[in-house]
Amino acid sequence: MRILALDYGNKRVGVAVSDALGWTAQPLTTLKMHGHQELLEEIKEYIDKYEVEEIVVGMPYNMDGTMGKRAEITQAFINFLKNNLELPIQIQDERLTTSQANNILLEADVSRKGRKKVIDKLAASLILQSYLNSK
Repeated sequence: MRILALDYGNKRVGVAVSDALGWTAQPLTTLKMHGHQELLEEIKEYIDKYEVEEIVVGMPYNMDGTMGKRAEITQAFINFLKNNLELPIQIQDERLTTSQANNILLEADVSRKGRKKVIDKLAASLILQSYLNSK
């Protein structure tokens, strides 16, 4: 059973997928934000390609666990997905995943330009791995 993870942002959406057994997460790609309908079509392509049975979306809660503006925007996107896909959609706390991804890339000595290209899909894989570990 493959699971697709999304790190939903203002400009980009990181995408990761689990292995067939649901043990490990692999970063896939970063999609550019250009409207929900176009984004949905791109997500559907990955759902079909990897035979995805579940989606996990990272929720950017505030550090105190409350929902701020960014979390409200993400919740609206989750509602959009629920209305347009017939797959279970789970929410995973994503606090600090982007900074964690950035630290991983800094330790690997990836340039600033290189980090910008991969940080979102790496954050999506961290979100997914955290979800997989919790199951």
